[in-house]
Amino acid sequence: MSAKHRKPILVVGLGRFGGAVALTLERMGHEVLGVDIDPALVQEYASDLARVVEADCTDPETLKRLGISGFEGAVVAIGTDIEASVLTVLALTDLGFENIWAKATNDRHARILERTGADHVVFPEQRMGERVAHLLNERLTDFIQFGDEFAIAKLAAPEAIVGVPLVTSQCRKSYGVTVVGVKREGQDFIHAVPDTIIFPDDELVVSGRIEDIERFSAP
Repeated sequence: MSAKHRKPILVVGLGRFGGAVALTLERMGHEVLGVDIDPALVQEYASDLARVVEADCTDPETLKRLGISGFEGAVVAIGTDIEASVLTVLALTDLGFENIWAKATNDRHARILERTGADHVVFPEQRMGERVAHLLNERLTDFIQFGDEFAIAKLAAPEAIVGVPLVTSQCRKSYGVTVVGVKREGQDFIHAVPDTIIFPDDELVVSGRIEDIERFSAP
């Protein structure tokens, strides 16, 4: 379904995370309603978002007035006020709203959100902290985590596999990672095949368990 045919998306909480979500969704062509209880934040985003209102979304009657029954999804991006975060998810759930994404600040907050009715719980600060920690590794240039154990990473080719084809280095058997693609200076990424020979300055895209990627990328 193209963005222009999708229903609007509600973003509650226009702090750094919620504001970034709302702006990105709108830039992608989605219709977004940004909501915050802080008039200063509402004013700040008034010129950037097509629709932004000051409202307390912990109140189901307020949500009804916003017409959320016609929305495709909701992002509850309230972080500092845990009570307001939980009550907003509860209000959405009580109204039969589906596809609720909620920001959590810790594991306990996440468990409450899930039990209250959030379909997806995210930890933006924690994930970014983990990503930065991985990128401090000199070989890693990008790192995207999926779930608790799996990741895709971009890294400088380890010396141990340079100069030989992938079928010889057997990265999957020896390190538990799969080399998906190879990037050479001045060239586009190429799909890696068993006969691909790794050069000293190659940049690799690999997938696998996080601990295996960490071991494979260790200087």
